[in-house]
Amino acid sequence: MPCSVISTISVASMRNWADFTIEKGDGGAATVALHGPLRVYSIGDLDRRLDAISDHIATVDLADVSDIDTAGAWLASRFARDRDAKITGESEEARRLIAAVSQASGEGEPPEEQQPLLFWLSAWLGERIYAAWHGTVGVLGFVGGTVVSLGAVLAHPGRFRTKALVHQMELVGVTSLGIIGLMSFLVGIVIAQQGAVQLREFGAEMLTVNLTGRIALRELGILMTAIMVAGRSGSAFAAQIGTMKLTEEIDAMRTIGVSPMEALVVPRVLAAMVMLPLLGFFASVCAIIGGAVISTIQIEIPFFTFLSRIQEVVPLHDFWVGIIKAPVFGMIIAIAGCYNGMQVKSNSEEVGLRTTMAVVAGIFAVIVLDAFFAVFFSEVGWG
Repeated sequence: MPCSVISTISVASMRNWADFTIEKGDGGAATVALHGPLRVYSIGDLDRRLDAISDHIATVDLADVSDIDTAGAWLASRFARDRDAKITGESEEARRLIAAVSQASGEGEPPEEQQPLLFWLSAWLGERIYAAWHGTVGVLGFVGGTVVSLGAVLAHPGRFRTKALVHQMELVGVTSLGIIGLMSFLVGIVIAQQGAVQLREFGAEMLTVNLTGRIALRELGILMTAIMVAGRSGSAFAAQIGTMKLTEEIDAMRTIGVSPMEALVVPRVLAAMVMLPLLGFFASVCAIIGGAVISTIQIEIPFFTFLSRIQEVVPLHDFWVGIIKAPVFGMIIAIAGCYNGMQVKSNSEEVGLRTTMAVVAGIFAVIVLDAFFAVFFSEVGWG
C-alpha cells in the first residue's frame, strides 16, 4: 500500500469528531452538552443530528468543547436560538465568536419597536437638518458657479452662445404664450366675477375694475406666469440637463474644453430672466381682458370703458412691482431646474425625481419670495 494512502488513513482515524450528549433535567427540559472540537473539519453531520432531537432543550452546555471556530460558534448559536435555549459553560473565545456571529446575522440588534421614540425623532431631525444644510451649500455653490460663468462670458463675448440664448427664449417664452394667455384670461374672469358678486352687496360693483387691474398687474399676473414657467420650462431644464448628465454628454463637453455652465446653464438663466417680465405683462393684459369680458356680460360695464378705467384707477407702481419681481422669479426657476439636472448621477429614475424636485423647489421659492416682495413694497410705500 502506498505511503500517502497509509498517511491519509492514519489522519482520518486519529481525527477527533465533535459530538454531544443529552442530559434529562427536572420538568422535562433537557441539556445538550457538546464536547470535542467545534471546528469546520470536525463538525461533520453534527448539525443534522442536533436538528433531529425531539426533546425540549433548555440549555446548551459548551464546557467540554476543547476548541471552536466561526463554524462551530454559528452551529451552537443557531441551535440555541432555534430551541430557545441558553448557552452556558462557554470559554472567553467561544463567547466572543458567538457574539460576533449573532451580530452578523442580526440576532444581536434590538427590535425596531424597542428603540425609544426620542431616538428615532432625533435621527429623523438630524437627517433633515443635514440634507437641508447640504442642499443649501450645493445651491449656493451652483449660484456662485453661474455668476462666475456669466462673468467669464461677459469678459470674453466671443464665448457667448447667442443661438442657444435665442433658442431658450423661444422655448421659455414664445411657445408658452398660448397656455399662459388662456390661463390668465380665465383667472381674470374668475377674479372679476367673484369680486363683482361680493362688491354688489355694498353697491360698489364699479370697484371690480380696481380689483381686477391691481391684482392682475401686481400679483397674480406674474405669480401665475412664474408657476406655469416653473412647471413647464423648469422641469424641461432639469430633464434635459439630467439626461445629458446620464448619457455622459456633459463629461464629454468638459473633456473637449467646453464649460457646461457657459454652454447650458447661462443661456437658460438669461432666457428665463428676459422672458419672465414679458410673459408676466402679457399675462396681466390677458387677465384684464378676461375681467373686461365678464364685466361686460355680468355687471354691464362696457368693454372699452373697463379698459379705460384701468388706466385711471391702477397706479403705475403696480406695474413696476410686477416687472421688478419677474426677473428674480425667472432666475430662481432656471437655477432650480439646472441645479437639479446637474445632480443626476445614477439612473433614469433619478431624472424623473430631480425633475419633480425642480418644479416643487421652483414654485415654493417663487411663492416665498413673492411674500417677501409684498412686505418689502408695502414698507417702501408701494403697497
